[in-house]
Parts: sequence; C-alpha cells; structure tokens
Amino acid sequence: MALPVRCIALAGPTASGKSAASMAIAERWPVEIISVDSALVYRGMDIGSAKPSAAERARVPHHLIDILDPLQSYSAADFVRDTTRLVAEIQARGRTALLVGGTMLYFKALLVGLDDMPQADTAVRERIEVRAREAGWPALHAELARVDPATAARLPPNDAQRIQRALEVFEVSGKPISSFQTGRSHNPDSPLAPEHLISLEPHDRAWLHARIAQRFDDMLAAGFIDEVRKLRARGDLCTDLSSMRCVGYRQAWDMLDAHGDALTPAHMAELRDLGIFATRQLGKRQLTWLRSMPQRRVIACDAPDALAQVLNTVEQLLGAPA
Repeated sequence: MALPVRCIALAGPTASGKSAASMAIAERWPVEIISVDSALVYRGMDIGSAKPSAAERARVPHHLIDILDPLQSYSAADFVRDTTRLVAEIQARGRTALLVGGTMLYFKALLVGLDDMPQADTAVRERIEVRAREAGWPALHAELARVDPATAARLPPNDAQRIQRALEVFEVSGKPISSFQTGRSHNPDSPLAPEHLISLEPHDRAWLHARIAQRFDDMLAAGFIDEVRKLRARGDLCTDLSSMRCVGYRQAWDMLDAHGDALTPAHMAELRDLGIFATRQLGKRQLTWLRSMPQRRVIACDAPDALAQVLNTVEQLLGAPA
C-alpha cells in the first residue's frame, strides 16, 4: 500500500515557471506553499528575488518568506527544522504542503539529511575572506585543490561561497568536506519522498536563457538598483553576508562599489551582462543537482503543454480536485 502524500514539491532552475505553476496548483487543490528559496527568507529583498506579490500571498498561504533581516543567517538545518514543522501543521489543517523553489541545498538537506560537519566559524571565515580579497577566489580554489582535490574538482574557480565553506571545514577539522558527505540517496524520516518531487527542466537551454534575460531586464525596469541602493544605505550590510551573496544582489553591489550610485548606461549594460551570466550559471548548477535525483518526475518546462502536464502529475499524486 502506498504511503499517504505528506507534501509535494515543485523544483526547477530559475525562470523555469515554478511560481506560475504553483499558483495554478493552488487554484485547484487545498495547498499551502512553503518557499524553498534562500533569498525569499529576507525582508527588503523583493525585486531581485522575484518574491511573490502581495496579491499572490493573499490568495494562497505562503511560508518562509520575509522571516529574517538580511543581517541574519539561515542555514539548511534551519530550513529542514522549519519545513518539517510546517508540513505537520499544514497536514493537521487538512491541507497539503507544496514546496516550491530552486535552492537545491535546501532540497538536498530535506531529502537526504544533513551530514555531521563542523559548525560555521566566524573567525576562520573572516580570515578566508581576507585572503580572497588579496589573492582572488581562483587562488583559493587552487589552495583547496591541494588539500581537498575531490571537492575542488567539482567547484568552479569563482564559486566563492562553496570554496569558502570547504576551506573553512578543512581549517576547523583538518579533514576535507567530502569526508563528511555520506552519499546517502534518501533520508527515510524526510517528509518529502523523492518520487513526489516534480522537476521543471527545459529541453532547449536557449529557451531558459531567454527567460533569464527577460527576468533580469524586468527586475532592472522595476527598480532593482534602487532596492540594492536602499540596502547599502543601511550601513550595516556587506557582501560577506549570505543575503548579499544572492545572485543579482552581489553583482549590483559590486557595481555600485566600483562606480558609485550614479551608474551610467554603460555601467548598467555591464551589470545586465554580469547578472544574466551569473543567473545562467546558477541555472546550470540547479539542473545538475536535479539530474542527480533519478526518482524525480520530470516535465519539460518549455513544452507548450507544460502546465497541463504539471496539473496532471499533481492529480496523480493528490487525486482529482474536489
């Protein structure tokens, strides 16, 4: 006998249509949405994170959005704790939790479980940041290759966040981060079963690239630079924080650092190119992780009937709408 569905998930690379599909699901089934997005947790980061609108959040209950100030940190362990609690609460209300997003580390932590690796060490992290500012992240990537070649081989030379974490773990423990990664395929205690993960993946990568470019253009037109200026004006935020490392925010912050508030059209064009490139790289990493999940239910998000396929798949999992 099949186990009851406690929750379902809709994952995919950025700009693959997850938000629109999730709202269509919510119009037909009694669901509450849990955001699986490391940027949406932060207040004041609305445009650059493509946060659901107030109208959308009024129509459907959303969780794990606007729960923290950008000064605060939010870990995968925090996400697992909060999501496990929320799934149970939503189930107790007679509804189904719909997990929606593209932060694959959060999905991995929920599906596979967390490895018992060292906690973050602020002092060590700051020393690594200083070395990166002096020598650049490619130099630290080369340093990582000497102490943890397996991890370095799967990270691009400018993946600052992951290089920093790998070096931090090595400095704290004396062991490579890969030694803490168990390689489990699924955590049996997870509220989400791998076969309940719907994955939106394009057949044609050019389709996704075009949508990424359009989304970034829309963000710029909606005042994204002013949003970043406002965050900078607080005076207590910097690019060392997890919040300001989010794709788009980091590139805009660096551009304002380099050229000041009065960005010329040439600067804006450069920012556009940098932001689109970084978002494409994010999408590539997201797809790589998704393809490591063989039990996922794949739907081509660039197919003309993609939404119909999503709704049909949800019906298979939850039954016909009441």
